[in-house]
Amino acid sequence: MKKKIALIAGGDSSEWKIALEGAALIEQVLDTDKYDVYKIVLHDGRWTYTAPDGATTELDRNDFTLTLGGRRIRLEYALILIHGTPGEDGRLQGYLDMMRIPYSSCGFVTSVITFDKAACKRALHGAGLNMAREILLDRHSQVDPDEVIGRLGLPLFVKPNASGSSFGVTKVKTREQLLPAVEAAFAESNHVLMEECIDGREISCGVMIAGGKEYLFPITELVCQSEFFDYKAKYQGF
Repeated sequence: MKKKIALIAGGDSSEWKIALEGAALIEQVLDTDKYDVYKIVLHDGRWTYTAPDGATTELDRNDFTLTLGGRRIRLEYALILIHGTPGEDGRLQGYLDMMRIPYSSCGFVTSVITFDKAACKRALHGAGLNMAREILLDRHSQVDPDEVIGRLGLPLFVKPNASGSSFGVTKVKTREQLLPAVEAAFAESNHVLMEECIDGREISCGVMIAGGKEYLFPITELVCQSEFFDYKAKYQGF
């Protein structure tokens, strides 16, 4: 019997449309001889499945089932393809843990720590790694551009503390750019991180654990035409 897979896409951040594009690509290559795939789109509080004939139905979150044609289908595995909340910040993982549904991606605790940039930096600093100097803001913080520049220098980065795909990220080069950059970052997150700019090469090395084995991905240098690895560089090849 084929395994029933919930391919979970969408989300509740600015990244949700990107997540849909990624999910569409994955959906095309999943082996339908092995899996029955049901794409569930999370957005604005709804968890919706759209059938090939265009009919839509809501996933029952009480037991992680779909009712189609009078038949109740319990989904057995969640393939998480959400960028941003709730797929990267641990919320979806916490729900799936409670429902005892296995899923792709890291677990709840790791998701919570790594999606929150300030929390991730604290964890890495505790492991003995040097971190960029920073100022963390909430919506009640008063921002004095001269004080910020005096502490962090120019250029500096202003970014949402809990967001992805470089939405709301600005490389600030002048005093006049600072406050608009903070406003843009708060449009994506309730906390904003201001960090000193550290020039250097950007290197990525992924690690995956699957089936009890560890897989080390190739070391990759990120090189782009943009000043930093922004939205255009990530998704449009600039």
